[in-house]
Amino acid sequence: MKLGLWPAKTKERRATILAGLILVQALCALFFIADVIEDLRLDGRIDGPHMVLEFVAAVALVGGVIFLMIELRGLLARMSDMQTGLDIAHGHLADIIEGFFDEWGLTDAERDVAIMILKGLDNDAIARVRNTAAGTVRAQATRIYAKSRTDGRAQFISLFVEELLAGNTQLGDI
Repeated sequence: MKLGLWPAKTKERRATILAGLILVQALCALFFIADVIEDLRLDGRIDGPHMVLEFVAAVALVGGVIFLMIELRGLLARMSDMQTGLDIAHGHLADIIEGFFDEWGLTDAERDVAIMILKGLDNDAIARVRNTAAGTVRAQATRIYAKSRTDGRAQFISLFVEELLAGNTQLGDI
């Protein structure tokens, strides 16, 4: 599960680095612009190689700042879109799970056990979390599989994965 968070943190880091580069480049551009303005005030013209170089550097830095700001804006928009997609997928899965649980008529205890099965916990771990006997959890899991018309843990989990991947929101199509 930690691997799923990696790309998001990498993109955040990338955006932060890009913002830092924009700031440094903007400060350099301000320095060169101020230097060109000061040289123009004293000399009144742009004629020497030093002045031309400073002027070109200032223009290039301003152009770079504008380009990087556009890139940063695009990166932030893509990150926002990705987060929205993840939020939709998460909400969609939660709706699917609740819809199936309602359709199967699971009790509150069975719902708790079913959620923990979906999270990958084994019966002993579920028993410890719920502070019940492992036999009770096995019996509840057996009832969940019977109500869901699945043959066991793997088929039960795959039911939700298939539903999410198919993008189906109608529960009768399983």
